[in-house]
Amino acid sequence: MRRFILNLWLVAAVALGLGSSVFGVAPTPDQLRDTIRQYIQNQEQKLGAFTVPDPKLKGKLRTLSLIRVHERVGKTGDYYYSCTDMKDVASGDQLDLDFDISDMGKTLQVVAVRIHKDNGKPRYTYDANDNLIALAQ
Repeated sequence: MRRFILNLWLVAAVALGLGSSVFGVAPTPDQLRDTIRQYIQNQEQKLGAFTVPDPKLKGKLRTLSLIRVHERVGKTGDYYYSCTDMKDVASGDQLDLDFDISDMGKTLQVVAVRIHKDNGKPRYTYDANDNLIALAQ
């Protein structure tokens, strides 16, 4: 009987889309930071460099090298996030990039990368509802 009730609860959790957080298996901060490091390494291996388009430069690709992944991680809406400090290899500019990470159940996947700060100057902020708000440049 106990097994039947547990199986029924599991089916209900899956049907309601409650995912791994119901079972207390949220990704650890180390797993989130490692996902970002691996994402950067994979792009470096595939493309020879880690690049991001810069909307401020009309989408021109910036080639970056990792300085560090921030200790702070969090969750906004459906995504986990953390940030990195990166250096533009051509200009020497220091950029702060935000990485959104989706918990796909058995895997974590970077789903978005944005330039948050350029040489310490923020390009955007968030409102009380976690909506991204562009700042005047």
